[in-house]
Amino acid sequence: MLNREEARKKARALVAQMTIEEACEQLSFQSPAIPRLGVPEYNWWNEALHGVARAGAATMYPQAIGLAATFDPELIKQLGDVSATEGRAKYNAASRHGDRDIYKGLTFWSPNINIFRDPRWGRGQETFGEDPVLTEKMGCAYVRGLQGDGDVLKASACAKHFAVHSGPEKLRHEFNAVASKKDMAETYLPAFEALVKDAHVESVMGAYNRTNGQPCCASTELMGYLKEWGFEGHFVSDCWAIKDFHEGHHVTENEVQSAALAVNRGCDVNCGCTYSNKLAAAVQMGLVEPETVRRAAEHLFTTRYLLGVMGEGSEFDRIPYDVVECEEHLEKARQAAREGMVLLKNNGMLPLDETKLKTVGVIGPNADSRRALMGNYHGTASRYITVQEGIQDALAGKARVLCSVGSHLYLDKTEDLAKPDDRISEAVTVAENSDAVVLVVGLDETLEGEEDPNNPYDDDKGNIKLPACQQRLMDAVLAVGKPTVIVLMVGSAIDLGEAGEKADAVLLSWYPGAQGGRIVADILLGRLSPSGKLPVTFYYNEQLAQMPDFKDYAMRGRTYRYFENRPLYPFGYGLTYGDVSVVKAAAKENAVTVTLKNAGKMDTQEVAQVYCQNEGSDSAPLNPRLIAFKRVSVPAGQEITVEIPLEPGRFQVVNEKGERVSEGRAVLYVGLGQPDARTAELTGHTSVKIEL
Repeated sequence: MLNREEARKKARALVAQMTIEEACEQLSFQSPAIPRLGVPEYNWWNEALHGVARAGAATMYPQAIGLAATFDPELIKQLGDVSATEGRAKYNAASRHGDRDIYKGLTFWSPNINIFRDPRWGRGQETFGEDPVLTEKMGCAYVRGLQGDGDVLKASACAKHFAVHSGPEKLRHEFNAVASKKDMAETYLPAFEALVKDAHVESVMGAYNRTNGQPCCASTELMGYLKEWGFEGHFVSDCWAIKDFHEGHHVTENEVQSAALAVNRGCDVNCGCTYSNKLAAAVQMGLVEPETVRRAAEHLFTTRYLLGVMGEGSEFDRIPYDVVECEEHLEKARQAAREGMVLLKNNGMLPLDETKLKTVGVIGPNADSRRALMGNYHGTASRYITVQEGIQDALAGKARVLCSVGSHLYLDKTEDLAKPDDRISEAVTVAENSDAVVLVVGLDETLEGEEDPNNPYDDDKGNIKLPACQQRLMDAVLAVGKPTVIVLMVGSAIDLGEAGEKADAVLLSWYPGAQGGRIVADILLGRLSPSGKLPVTFYYNEQLAQMPDFKDYAMRGRTYRYFENRPLYPFGYGLTYGDVSVVKAAAKENAVTVTLKNAGKMDTQEVAQVYCQNEGSDSAPLNPRLIAFKRVSVPAGQEITVEIPLEPGRFQVVNEKGERVSEGRAVLYVGLGQPDARTAELTGHTSVKIEL
């Protein structure tokens, strides 16, 4: 099989035989065949954010933000391999039938490693959260799983959107994100650097917006970072981002100039039609040297040779179609849902004792919603299990399950001819006739997501409350006074307000994947312990007014590292059905040894977390920052001791010049969440402090 240097030589020899017009055509995401050279057609656009997407049946995992909540890089790597395996199986089958359409290739434009810096961003659900270290670890793991360990790429991963990209969605085609050298080096670039240098990601996708004045798909600053990091793969534009050069950013006057600027600055493949329309003309006009086009084409064919899809074949050609949605893969998706759901509140109601239940009420617009299982950039499962179905299946023959949709997701009624709140009386009746109530509320991709003119929420959120109709539903059901757990199905921080205070328990399921309803039921009934941790801060809604403007990309006042107030639920927080605490922690060379004790009566998994603060440093973030973590299993009534590696450089801080420096005295905190007062208040446990 070819290594990169051999693949590069073959690519150079092949491209040298092309006319310049043929080479230009290869830089479109829809690369046409060149029969005389034996080059097959190839479409570069495919998606695998949480399972192979948009190409028919495939295993669907929880949305990326739910994967982040697992704090389990090894599992994420395994899920990346599931995506690559199913992607290969589908590619093999489609290619045999001559089908080389969009979403049929092996170049997956995943993962999204942008920092979820502001809870209003609708696309934040696609990310691994607000923390650079967590994002780096999960992103690298997914890339390694997708691409595999051999010379032949099992699939090609993509680090996107490079860089400094996290809303507002409505302005992304014209917006200039301004970031200081410190924020670039400390927050926005580390995950990209790690994916390039450590995980050897095969491609990088530029963002729509400008960063510090230059369009991200043609930025000398950003391309300079890639060169500095030793990036050897190919660069792809976001879709139709190059036409934004002249239509939105106004840095060029027309399509020809935009095509020239992009390819001259290092954008190899255009998702869009600017290259296919005008790149050849730009060459003819002398705006682009032919060698520049050929160099870009060589990058693309190097990737295709490394994938083994240029006729030479690979062991991956033998992956059969029957691996798609096989039981092994479905179990990995269920494991991700089990590890990622976060128990935010529990006054003792959970777990439910199914031996004492006679009737359970399942209420809410997301209770029987398949869409609420999916998140955006999703595939198509052959079977879905909603929360309502999961509870019905789990209690079949044991207890009665009464159901009511309760309200529309966001409108004031479910039937056009009805009066407002037309399902609330039914919901109240269900609650009155139930021993316990499961109230399933939240959002879905129609309310939070990518830019969409049909989104009634305008993609991003103006506030972090649920729609008013759901607030009225929650108030009415909770007023009945029955033991009630709220199951929150969202991809971002939500303030439930008084409903969150009145509910006996709150379980955050995220968008948990095709069979997520089964896992919700298992957790509610105590068949397993929840163990997910928040990868984002949950704020009080009124705190948004105190945060910087959404368009301000400075990190001050944002995320747990720079937030100055008491959050609703902190980053890194999540309850279990056990009672685990860190009883001892000690630092050794390049590691921390941690002893955890479960004083509870139920086995559980936990996430040991290590935070660092550089005391006396003017450059350190305001609050201690996550530097390491490890998911562990802690049996009831037992102690375990684990070692958590500490990577070199994690004690350093970033100064205003963007330089990593050793400054101040590093102090470590080891616990099951942040070493802050709110985490201690919610969990009853504090972190162990280690002075180095």
